[in-house]
Amino acid sequence: MAENKQHASFSLEGLLKQVEGQKYPPVDKWNPDFCGDIDMRIASDGTWFYMGTPITRSRMVKLFSSVLRKDSDGKTYLVTPVEKIGITVDDAHFTAIRVDVEDDTLVFTTNVGDKVAVDAEHPISVHVDETTEEPRPYVRVRGNLDALVARSVFYELVEMANEVKNGAKTELMVSSAGCEFSLGQWSTE
Repeated sequence: MAENKQHASFSLEGLLKQVEGQKYPPVDKWNPDFCGDIDMRIASDGTWFYMGTPITRSRMVKLFSSVLRKDSDGKTYLVTPVEKIGITVDDAHFTAIRVDVEDDTLVFTTNVGDKVAVDAEHPISVHVDETTEEPRPYVRVRGNLDALVARSVFYELVEMANEVKNGAKTELMVSSAGCEFSLGQWSTE
């Protein structure tokens, strides 16, 4: 019976109340047993799905996003003190939908309302698709969780960037909090 009471205290509503006003629960310190995978997916556009149906309640998406953790096995989990459940992520965990400049720092806002100040711990990285050569820019949000930078936001970054010539290559660079980040390079020959 005591076990049921403890388990019941970590219901979704209980977690909502516990994390209200907190930035993030300490998911990196929790080590519960793995309970299996569920049919929950974060699509490449940032939409969350449960059993194939979009989750439209933003409060629920924010709750789930607050207990996300990507482990060294490369999988993403929803983690509570008593459960660890695997989910599917198509690309990134979040979408960066806005960028602002505050003093000398780029600050991204994600689709779940997180604010991320770009620095050495929260870098921008750009991966180029080998087939299409299309850039896929990301920003580290927390832990091993990344946000895909929305195309319109990436265009804003490109407008802010400085061209740096390095021999036969030119590179687009942005700076934030005293760090430099490459948005891509190309041959000038």
